[in-house]
Amino acid sequence: MVDIEWIFLGLALIWVLLVAAHYVRRTSTLLSYLFLPGSIIAGLAALFVGPDVLGAMLGMTFGPDAPFTQGIIPAQIRETWHALPGILINVVFASLFLGKLIPGIRAIWRRAAPVVAYGQTVAWGQYVIGFLLAIFILGPFFDMDPMAAALIEIGFEGGHGTAAGLIPVFEEMGFSEGADLALGLATVGLVSAIVTGTILINWAARTNRLHARATPLDAEAVPEEMAALMENRSPDSHQPKEDHPIDPLSFHLGLIGIAIFVGWLILQGLLALETATWGRLWGVELIEHVPVFPFAMLGGVVVQIAVSRRWGRHVVDRHLINRIAGTALDVIIVAALATLSLTVIGDNILPFMILAVAGIAWNILGFLVLAPRLIPRYWFENGIPNFGQSMGMTVTGMLLFRMTDPGNRSGGLENFGYKQLLFEPIVGGGLFTASALPLIAQFGAPAMLAVTGSLMLGWLAFGIFVLAPAAK
Repeated sequence: MVDIEWIFLGLALIWVLLVAAHYVRRTSTLLSYLFLPGSIIAGLAALFVGPDVLGAMLGMTFGPDAPFTQGIIPAQIRETWHALPGILINVVFASLFLGKLIPGIRAIWRRAAPVVAYGQTVAWGQYVIGFLLAIFILGPFFDMDPMAAALIEIGFEGGHGTAAGLIPVFEEMGFSEGADLALGLATVGLVSAIVTGTILINWAARTNRLHARATPLDAEAVPEEMAALMENRSPDSHQPKEDHPIDPLSFHLGLIGIAIFVGWLILQGLLALETATWGRLWGVELIEHVPVFPFAMLGGVVVQIAVSRRWGRHVVDRHLINRIAGTALDVIIVAALATLSLTVIGDNILPFMILAVAGIAWNILGFLVLAPRLIPRYWFENGIPNFGQSMGMTVTGMLLFRMTDPGNRSGGLENFGYKQLLFEPIVGGGLFTASALPLIAQFGAPAMLAVTGSLMLGWLAFGIFVLAPAAK
């Protein structure tokens, strides 16, 4: 049991590291160019002064009994950091839809269907690439667990938050090294997304592939509700229309807590259903290995709908929700990277490099070959934010889009926002991502290759032969 004082000190040290990283990021030309978030800089700094870098260097130089061979951060704090991601990831996912406009499925589909098809094809393709590597290379030549097939999607499409949140699942499934590999892939993917995305944008500009006009839209051209969707807020969320009897921060933390609790209830109901049906009849156990956080996301949808119908959309301030989720994600990333085992990555360096190169190659190929065929209008502008997300995180995609179409003349920002509503509940940290490891353990890599391959080909065919012709 972690002592409460060590939890407090661990959190305090993370925030100290974040402040220091903020200063370093603002004064470093290279880090500013790479657009690395301060949380990743802080996490890598904590990793450097830990046992796998500084500790190992001191041990090699002065012997195993030298001071600080386990790093300069106390073991109790590292133990606290190891436990934080699996808890705080629930806050991040419970916040995804709180305070957001949730349009009808028909409205979303009409606007963003081609982008949804492209995003789904790339996401399922990451699984396909992973399963092919696991079956034909990683398993036979490196004796890796078949669950390694999910690492590309968890690390690239899911990102640091999802990889860190799944640490308890990796450990429960007996593949603890997978968590370190997934976090390593998330770091490689993020840096690669920014570097390759910048190269692709410059290439597109030189070859006249950017067809959206670069001038900004007039204020009157963007309806308030659409502008609100672009900023992930409710139209009237700037100023709450009623006073809260408690502090607004406490109120919004309470909404997140309710969302997590609703998600936990959903999970308990599914566990009871599994125990009474397929678990008892066929011995198939899946739900018991799925964490709470994807259901916390569903809980957030339930809370948002309930609050909107009862009090109106203005009650939930999306900006404040974003601040809470952003703080939780910063802590998750620092804690996860600080406790990353470089020894595990070093012991699996060749499989790690194979997964990284294959993941990067698939995302670039998918963008250059599939996006023009699946997205009829402004394929580059609409595809680049999804490219950034598929290798890094949502913020990376938004950054690349702003570099491509700062005036949003293509409408890609709205399409990207709409696409998230039909994307995040499933992959990229959604229900399938969270259940991928137990599914592989239960049914095996060949069966899951057939499932994910069918889904990838289905979305690809649907986009090319149904959606693309209809949009012309």
